Amino acid sequence: MAKMNKKRIKEMNLDEKEKKLVEYKTELAYQRALLAAGNTSESPGKIRSIKKTIARLNTFINIDNKKQA
Repeated sequence: MAKMNKKRIKEMNLDEKEKKLVEYKTELAYQRALLAAGNTSESPGKIRSIKKTIARLNTFINIDNKKQA
């Protein structure tokens, strides 16, 4: 999965953001399982970029929720 930038996240609606969040969390769990099994990732910074994207999505989801309230 590629890193998502802010502009692309802002264009999504809340449901799309939540779906992407689930996808990225699943990918993170998969990458961590590979790491725990002793396999090397194709990209050493992949876990870090996934974690940053998850944080970015959570931030924009929280902003959307505050706007609706």
